[in-house]
Amino acid sequence: MSMSSKPQLAIEIADHIATIRIARPAKRNALSDSLVGQLKRSFEELPAEVNAVVLHGEGDHFCAGLDLSELKDHDVFGGIEHSRMWHSAFERVQFGRVPVVSVLCGAVVGGGLELACSTHVRVAEPSAFYALPEGQRGLFVGGGGSVRIPRIIGFSRMTDLMLTGRVLTADEGQQLGLSHYLVGPGEGLARAQELARRIATNAPLSNYAVMHALPRIASQPMEDGFFMEALMAAITQSDPAAKERMRAFLEKRASKVGDQR
Repeated sequence: MSMSSKPQLAIEIADHIATIRIARPAKRNALSDSLVGQLKRSFEELPAEVNAVVLHGEGDHFCAGLDLSELKDHDVFGGIEHSRMWHSAFERVQFGRVPVVSVLCGAVVGGGLELACSTHVRVAEPSAFYALPEGQRGLFVGGGGSVRIPRIIGFSRMTDLMLTGRVLTADEGQQLGLSHYLVGPGEGLARAQELARRIATNAPLSNYAVMHALPRIASQPMEDGFFMEALMAAITQSDPAAKERMRAFLEKRASKVGDQR
């Protein structure tokens, strides 16, 4: 089996959670085109029983970005097509069927940061560091980073990262919103799986609305956002699963806010 066709993702499914592991530790889990393709297919082909995904990297790093050893000399059209292929894969992560919790440790760099920012909840360990070194290599982000990352940290901070090669620590990333949770060394996967299990118990339609409607509402003019919010509220409330959950709450069969802290 050639390296290009060798599986570079490992997937385990248990208790309605799919745990997807990027399996290129010798390359710091750098992204090859074949790996990006496998990532896309894995999210397109999730079994119906999966209600949430945990995404992490094997070994000491989440993902060191583009595997520069596979960088090809594209013409302009080829470069556009290559970038759009990455866009398609990462869109399946962000706008797929179920929420994704990522575990960030070691290098979360370049395309790895772009991938992380396409996930919905990010758990970081103290070893995590963040950078966008494309500017120092004569490149520009091509995996959706210029769209997603400024929405998290602001375009001014992203400008600094790309122009200066600055590296952010786990603490700095937490302060800027690159991670939602900062846990102790080696605790990331367990915390991510705990969060995924909690997410998986939500009504699927409600989760889907949060994933798909919320980022679009945030980018719309206020009046358009209010209207879309009203539509989504009506759609989710009409779901049988939501009605049963409301009955359970009113009949005191459901947990209250704060019970799961």
